[in-house]
Amino acid sequence: MLGTMAEPAGEEAISKVGELCHVCGESHLSLDNHLYNFQDEVDDELVCHICLQPLLQPMDTPCGHTYCFKCLENFMQEYSFCPMDRKKLSFQHCRKSSLLVRNLLDKLIVLCPFQEDCKQTMQRCELEAHLQIRCPGFRRYRAQLESKKNPHSRLKGDSLPRPEANPLKEPEVVNGLSTLVAGSSIAAVVSLETAEPGLVNPAFDGSEEDLPQRASLLAETSLIEIHRDDPEEDLGMRLVGGKDTPLGNIVIQEVLRDSVVGTDHRIAPGDHILQVNGVNISSVTHSQAISLLRQPCAGLHLLVLQEKGFTTRPGQLDSSPTINQEVIHVTLVKRDQSEPLGIKLIRKSDEPGIFILDLLDGGLASKNGRLSRNDKVLSINGQDLRQGTPEIAAQIIQSSEARVNFVVLRQSGMQLPDPAEDGSTSNSSSSNGGSPVLHRRRPEQNHYRRKSSYQKTLPQGYLSQDKVVTVKKEPKESLGITIGGGRDSKHRLPVYVTSVQPVGCLFRDGRIKKGDVLLSINNIDLTHLNYSQAISALKSNAALHTVVLKALEIIVPEESLESPEIPESRESGCGWASWTPLWVRWLGLPSHLHFCQDIVLHKSNSESWGFSIVGGFEENKGSQPFFIKTIVPGTPAFWDGRLRCGDEIVAVNGVSAVGMSNAELIPMLKEQRNKVALTVVSWPGSLV
Repeated sequence: MLGTMAEPAGEEAISKVGELCHVCGESHLSLDNHLYNFQDEVDDELVCHICLQPLLQPMDTPCGHTYCFKCLENFMQEYSFCPMDRKKLSFQHCRKSSLLVRNLLDKLIVLCPFQEDCKQTMQRCELEAHLQIRCPGFRRYRAQLESKKNPHSRLKGDSLPRPEANPLKEPEVVNGLSTLVAGSSIAAVVSLETAEPGLVNPAFDGSEEDLPQRASLLAETSLIEIHRDDPEEDLGMRLVGGKDTPLGNIVIQEVLRDSVVGTDHRIAPGDHILQVNGVNISSVTHSQAISLLRQPCAGLHLLVLQEKGFTTRPGQLDSSPTINQEVIHVTLVKRDQSEPLGIKLIRKSDEPGIFILDLLDGGLASKNGRLSRNDKVLSINGQDLRQGTPEIAAQIIQSSEARVNFVVLRQSGMQLPDPAEDGSTSNSSSSNGGSPVLHRRRPEQNHYRRKSSYQKTLPQGYLSQDKVVTVKKEPKESLGITIGGGRDSKHRLPVYVTSVQPVGCLFRDGRIKKGDVLLSINNIDLTHLNYSQAISALKSNAALHTVVLKALEIIVPEESLESPEIPESRESGCGWASWTPLWVRWLGLPSHLHFCQDIVLHKSNSESWGFSIVGGFEENKGSQPFFIKTIVPGTPAFWDGRLRCGDEIVAVNGVSAVGMSNAELIPMLKEQRNKVALTVVSWPGSLV
């Protein structure tokens, strides 16, 4: 069987390196499931079909399946369906299993983990008490551990220095990070009309006919203070970039909904993080920045550079963001402050922001006639709601005395299915309260394996090594690994190892490591399988006496290696995700394992595409991938919503970008007047 589901990202999260768990007597991540050595084979009905181990804290789904609490919680951060039957599933609808099931699991017979000193067996629920009171092996282990911890415990006055409670007083230098404070002033407005080296300025296309309509791209630096009740809770951001990549800066790729940062609403995808608690991270490697941002602290001060869009020239008319999109300003006047507008607002599970689901007959908005179903609310009374929620919108509307000013984005020719026909719509409410959510699956995007004509060599310093591991095992012996990815995941990742547990034949063999990409098992190709298919293939072949695994190890440049001190991404109350490799590790994945997608953007003649790129061929660095560095608010790339910072551009209108320089690719983009097709590969940013 495979091992239990791994916890969030990092190298090790054991509370004290090398210590054994006082509950199960095994060494495992401090937030991970306990590990047990069962005397007999456990009935399949009592096994979790995510980790393939006997259930711990079992949870029942509405569709009738049962999983470990932690396994299911982690799985639901990446997927929105049941792992067994792929029916749509929400974690909130799952319930704790019955007392009968929990008692059956607790009574399973396990072996004491200290077999050299103790041959006893007991019920699983009795193991903790056995270790604490009766087990001679665990008693000897604790004595040895105590002597190592306190070799001078009898000397008076010996004490360890207490860590600083407030990291802002003395900013710590982590992994060689400088404490130099950036010189830019807070809220300073910056004109980006001159592009930095290797950067396509997204402010204009650069042709002579567009010259009179050029506008300055504005950005500002802001100091944002984030507070966490739990200092170890994840912030809820995915990050890309670093000085060891063409992006240079640390850039926010994604902000997770309902996370600490997501509910704060001041940080958005595309923001550049310049400082963390006074420490300059504008010129550090990706892993150094991640290490610093994963340090536990209750108060976090972030200096960020935020794009604010373009200024308009006097006399220049606003143009619609794209050919089929229109920004509309609507003012509704209430007779009194309590009068409802008659608008049903929703948010979608797959897209940030607020949308109009319906206008109530006879209501103020319906009588006005200028708002429509499916309009995206950009702002209300001047307050930016692009990352907002229906609750915030309702508060703004309720606090308005008389005039309520809407700015909405309308896409012509695109309609959502009628709510009556869409069985996945939850209850929605009018604009005077409620928190409706539309759980609507976005139309399946066409992902495909990277074509041979788009193949590239690995970036400088990266290597990938195939390895074939043959292990002989007992039929009941576990492989002892957990996996992530699968071609049905958000980023169409290959299947990779998230943990190698200290029980199982692969841990004993030692050649399969966390982060390895699994290519095949007993000649069954795993590279095109989704998560459930990969689990089934591994489980069916794990029962054989001989298992042959083909895997790929990605070797990153020394400066990009994860520091041994880099903390795991900790699981908060919501558990944002299971362990994933750092973003820079995916840059070393060979091209034939990439899955691409085509993104078509439209614009008018006077507009910019709204994104900047870095990378390409340089004499001193060789050929590097092209990456999206900036996506400017209010532009076609921004409104489309599919491009993300850190995405690699593979081709433009079917022409491979591999081996091109900036001087070659930029004209190709500028020549596209109204439509461009970008082929991109997207990797998940590192979670903090």
